[in-house]
Amino acid sequence: MPRSQVFTARRRSYSDRVIETREPKERFLIVCEGAKTEPNYFRNFRVPKNVVEIHGIGDNTLGVVEEAIRLKNNEKYDQVWCVFDRDSFPAARFNVAFTLATENDIEIAYSNEAFELWYLLHFNYYDSGMSRKQYGNKLTELLGFKYEKNSDSIYDEILDKQPAAIKNAKRLLETYNPQNPERDNPSTKVHLLVVELNKFIS
Repeated sequence: MPRSQVFTARRRSYSDRVIETREPKERFLIVCEGAKTEPNYFRNFRVPKNVVEIHGIGDNTLGVVEEAIRLKNNEKYDQVWCVFDRDSFPAARFNVAFTLATENDIEIAYSNEAFELWYLLHFNYYDSGMSRKQYGNKLTELLGFKYEKNSDSIYDEILDKQPAAIKNAKRLLETYNPQNPERDNPSTKVHLLVVELNKFIS
């Protein structure tokens, strides 16, 4: 084979390897209870756009899982996650949502009481329950400016503290044995989804 052809073949082979290593190995579907707060946060992860598909549906816990199942059945995803809060939903509805998710191989990044617990854990370890209003007031104090629930910039504003948040969330979960998401207040598993997404940050 002429040298020029050998060079071309090698260059093509190298290019193929580069493309292969850059292709995402997994595809995520994230279905959120909130229409803005949670979707805005997860959309700010620096992962390739074809890795993550995010839906904020503004529905209750059971509705979120049912929508995730519907989307999952229409397209192939490697990981499917539901993101929702304990809030004041009836315990039965909350628990049914967990059962349905487990039966359909869907992960849940829940928060009890609210998603803002995940934000607070970026600053400190908390093991006492709070109301939604208290979450907001505490975040305003810690951020040094008024916390806006549907913020599109909160990811960047607290990103440098994310390792601490993951550590605090893990520590908090370990205090519950056995774990009962419906009763464990405060608790969250948002960090599990965050850790997975971080594997694909470009």
